[in-house]
This record gives sequence, structure tokens and C-alpha cells, in this order.
Amino acid sequence: MQQSSVTRILIVDDDEDDFIITSDYIRSIEGVHYEIDWCPTYARAVEHIRQRQYQLYLVDYRLGAKTGLDLLKEAVRLNCEDPIILLTGKGNKAVDNEAMVIGAMDYLIKSELNTEKLERSIRYSLERAGALKALRANERKYRIIFERSKDAVFIADEGLRFRDMNNATSELLGYAQSDLLNLSLYDLILEGKDKVYAGLEQSKEIDDVEITLADRQGEKKYCIISASMETGNEEGGSYVQGIIHDITNLKRAEKATLQAEKLAATGRLVRTLAHEVRNPLNNIQMSVEQLIPVNQSEEDTPFLEIIHRNSKRINDLITELLDSSRPTEMIFKRVILQTVLDESISAALDRITLQRISMKVSYPDVPCYIQADADKLKVAFLNIIINAVEAMRDRPGELSIKVTPSALQYAVEISDNGCGIPQENISKLFEPYFTSKRNGMGLGLAATLNILQTHKAHIDVRSRENVGTTFVIAFPVQ
Repeated sequence: MQQSSVTRILIVDDDEDDFIITSDYIRSIEGVHYEIDWCPTYARAVEHIRQRQYQLYLVDYRLGAKTGLDLLKEAVRLNCEDPIILLTGKGNKAVDNEAMVIGAMDYLIKSELNTEKLERSIRYSLERAGALKALRANERKYRIIFERSKDAVFIADEGLRFRDMNNATSELLGYAQSDLLNLSLYDLILEGKDKVYAGLEQSKEIDDVEITLADRQGEKKYCIISASMETGNEEGGSYVQGIIHDITNLKRAEKATLQAEKLAATGRLVRTLAHEVRNPLNNIQMSVEQLIPVNQSEEDTPFLEIIHRNSKRINDLITELLDSSRPTEMIFKRVILQTVLDESISAALDRITLQRISMKVSYPDVPCYIQADADKLKVAFLNIIINAVEAMRDRPGELSIKVTPSALQYAVEISDNGCGIPQENISKLFEPYFTSKRNGMGLGLAATLNILQTHKAHIDVRSRENVGTTFVIAFPVQ
């Protein structure tokens, strides 16, 4: 190891003769220049250590009422990273072991000292101290990166049971770090668990595997995970180090964009079809309206009225389709979310009462203010509530409506214990004209999504057949 031109050494010894002998040995070392000072007391030695004035300390075991071990402990408390060599008059294995455990670089017996032994001990101590300083500096640097990373970084055992994690991991999953130490990542993976397990088992690493996690509130988090299995932890076994990148907002943005494109394409198709259908339909209506007053046949009258009535019905349907495909104009005001929900519940209360559905409403004590078009938002909530009521038609119904505030959003949960939705249909729920109802047009939830997206809210659906469905709508805090 390359040393500086002058290395400052402090000899802490209450015996001046021993100091002179030891310093003479050190000055006899060839090829290096040492500046040597003497400190005869424990108190002054502590002050020198505090001031970081020396690169190496030679400390006698006997220091009056104190010992060299006491000085070692004080040096550790003061975060001294410079090497300390303990000197003693007689060999004592117990003292030797204790000194090395506390942090001494070496342990030498005074009666056995010579220039060669001191040269080797000093050189070894300085080299090892330099290596430890570099290691601690790297550890601090990587710990800072670890703690400040915006992505979740974690260390786990072979079963992905958390052993250490940064703050971003805690924020992503919604658990305190102490709680995560009792959990395995496998417990939180909703989708992609098999890929993670197979990758770590077969190739000892995974790279950019897409998974879906559930946070403490049960909200889905779409993420990409990379991890590798390493060997050589403190217990001699293996451990996993990994990083999780949250792509939930990206997924929601992609989903919203795709849905907007679908709505736009559907709107163009509807307007084209409406134009093509309405022209001949208008001709039929006008012709029938001309024929009815002059018709002389009683047999023809019912048929003319059927034609007139149904052509009007078709015209009304076309108008409804056109209205559903047009962008909704909103008038935003500062409103209380709980008030809008209460008005939506009131609008559905007759249906809820008729079906004898038990309802539980849970709100926070403080009002949740959002920027919204209250009338349009009420329509969106009402569509979801009515769907929930209809899903519980053949069973004792339980409806739950809950608002959960957090620092960034207000989450509205509307849950039922109805028939549930097949998994293959969940992704189609908000598509225009998709419906599982016999007489439905499939426009209610499409309009609901349009309204919610205009409010910059995102919606998530969790459902199990014959168990129930939960709609989670999250509004940004403004």
C-alpha cells in the first residue's frame, strides 16, 4: 500500500522509558518516515483521538485507572477509523481476543517487540485500516443510493422473505418496514408469481418480469421486477437482491389511451351508421305520416301505426347512440365527494329498499374536496351502484360504499356480494355496447368511464364469480 510521506503515530503509554524504547524501534524502520509523539494519560489520548490528528495509535494496556481496552471502546464510540495497536507487558489470550473483538488491529507483547515485528504490524494495520475505510465509504455510498432510490430495492431470503428494504419499498406496498420483515414478496404477488419462482429456481435470476402486486389496502400495483440470487450471506446461505419498478401509472395511462381510442373509433362508426340509417329512416317516417291521414283501410291502420311507432323508436335509439359517443361537457366546481355519493345513493334507494339489500356506508370524519361536475359524477356513481344492485337480485344483498383518504388520492370502494363477473369479461366491462344483460345496450359503464376519466380518476375492478365485485375509483387530491 502506498503511504503518505509522513505518517503520524501517537504512543499512549504512562511509562516514558517504554515510550523511548518503542519509538527507537519505529525510527529504525527503513524506507518510511514516521512522526512519533508521546501521550502519557488516558484523558489526553481521548482528546487526540477526537481531533483526528494521527494515522496510527500504539496503546499500552495499563493507563492508570483506565486500560487500553477502555480507550479502544471510547475510540469506537468516537467513530475513529484509524488503526489502534494494543501493547501489553504480558501475553493474555482473553485480553487479546477482547481487544480484537472491540476493534484493535493488532495485539503485541512489549517484551517481544523488535523493529521487524513493529514494521510488519504497522504496515499491516495501515493497509487494513485503509481497506476498511474504502469499504465503509463504498458501503455509505451504496447505502445512500439504496435509501434514496425511487424504485423499491430489497434484500430477501430464498423464499423472498424480506430482510432489508429501502423506503420506496415501504411506500410502494403500504407497509411499515418492520411489518415487511414478517412477509414474503410471494404473499403480495397476485399475478406473475410462477415466472418469478421459476426464474429464481432455474437460472438464479429474473430480468424485467411483469408482476401485479397487492398493497396493504388491496389496491393493485403493476410492476416490473429484476432480481438475482446471491451466495455468501452471514449465515453462509443464499439471499436474493432485487429491484421493483412501479409502472401502475404507465399501465393506467395506456389503458386510458386505448379506451379513448376505442371510444373515438366507436363514435366515428356510430356517426357514420347513424347518418346512413337516418336518411332512409326519415323517408319511411315521412311516408307513413303522409299515409296515415289518408288511409281508408282499417286493416292497414294498425300496420301503419306499428311502422310509425317503431321507426320513431329506431330514431330515438340513434339519438341515444349519438349522444353517448359525443364528448361530455363538464362544469367543474369544488365539491365534497361524500355529498355526491350520498345523492347517488338516494337516487338508487328505492331499488335498494325493494330488494331488501343491507347497506353499509363508511366515510372519513373530514370532508374530501375534489374538483368535479357533481351532476355528471352522480350519474357515474349511480351506474355502478345500480349494476351492483342488479347483480344481487337472486340473493340476500350486501352493499358497501367506503371512502378512504390518503396523501395523494381519495379511494371510493363500491362492493357487492352479487354474482360476480367472469375474469374474461372484466377487461371488456367499459367497452361501448358490451353487455351481459338481456335488454342492455352496453352504454352505462362506457359513459361512466368517460365521466371518470374526465375527472382524472382511475377505476379498478376486482371480482370473483358467486362471491362479489368491488369497484375502486381513485380521485387525485387537489
